Amino acid sequence: MHCILSFLLSACLLFSSLLPNSDTAPTEQTPTDEITVSAPSAVLMESSTGQIIYEKESNTSLHPASITKIMTMILIFDALDEGKISLEDTVTVSEYAASMGGSQVFLEPGETQTVETMLKCISVASANDACVAMAEHIWGSEQEFVNQMNKRAKGLGMENTNFVNCCGLDAEGHMTTARDVALMSRELITKYPQIHDYCTIWMENITHVTKRGSSEFGLTNTNKLIRQYQYATGLKTGSTSQAKFCVSATAKKDGLELIAVIMAAPDHKVRFKDATALLNYGFGKCQVYKDENKDKLPSLAIQGGVEESSPLAYESEFTYLDTAGSDLSAVTKELELPTSVKAPVKKGQTAGKVIYKLNKQEIGSVNLLFVNNVEKALFKDYFLKTLEQFFL
Repeated sequence: MHCILSFLLSACLLFSSLLPNSDTAPTEQTPTDEITVSAPSAVLMESSTGQIIYEKESNTSLHPASITKIMTMILIFDALDEGKISLEDTVTVSEYAASMGGSQVFLEPGETQTVETMLKCISVASANDACVAMAEHIWGSEQEFVNQMNKRAKGLGMENTNFVNCCGLDAEGHMTTARDVALMSRELITKYPQIHDYCTIWMENITHVTKRGSSEFGLTNTNKLIRQYQYATGLKTGSTSQAKFCVSATAKKDGLELIAVIMAAPDHKVRFKDATALLNYGFGKCQVYKDENKDKLPSLAIQGGVEESSPLAYESEFTYLDTAGSDLSAVTKELELPTSVKAPVKKGQTAGKVIYKLNKQEIGSVNLLFVNNVEKALFKDYFLKTLEQFFL
């Protein structure tokens, strides 16, 4: 009897050991047998939709090194877009900016360069001194510039990011995640696609003009994928002792643009190998349906308004990312509109929507907006309209 009880107890213990442990947090990784990523943290995102195709520990907090500069460049382009600065503006290098260690282009105190040259130094050569010089030029100090970086990050939904400096040197509390890096990379390349004109430069010289005279200095792109991967369009590398090797790699093929983020890779070869593997995986798996919504829409009848109807407009174009190999020529669109609405209506107010379907399943929608303001008709409006009809 004792032997039977021992056997049953052993069997129960063995069975319980095979059950999943509810106290163990699941590993955040896209399940797939088609790709292997060696780096501990990675994300693959499609740029037009922002959809994540692959992720591995994408919310793990890590040191970002120089991929920090993606946000620095967003703020530079923001300032250009707002007219706060221009590409031809002269930037004077402070002693503090010139003192930056790490990757640099050896700017000297009092030296001047144009904003465009500084952009090349940052995007091509990952120059820390140029970053700080631009931060001071735009916002007066690096600290205020960093405050704006964090504000911009919050606006993009980068929930696990905190910047302490503008160049990415290791510092306590200077952390982000692969997912957040993908978010800011998408913002940069979609809002300011001209960044590709800079980050795809392979080699270029700049001229230092100092008290000792002028001298040439060669910039060489730190992103070797620009030469090694035929579809590469950018974006930024980074490496420090704490961050190890990172890259946010962008690439475009047949109209499809992808962002591959690799963080904490053990060396530069793994960094680029993993990024290439992710990009190839994405190009092989993804296709995008896009409707620019340029077809003519019907007007919508308005009851009790000074106008009998208002024209409509699409709020935006529509994009859909397919990863299942579907026949995208089968996508249909259906207008969902009331037969009429009561006045008043405001310009930009939602009137209805267009629904997109694939194999009878809804895949998304776009709002339809009123083009005009239509006020509610008063007695005088009806009187004038009756009078007008009488004399016709």
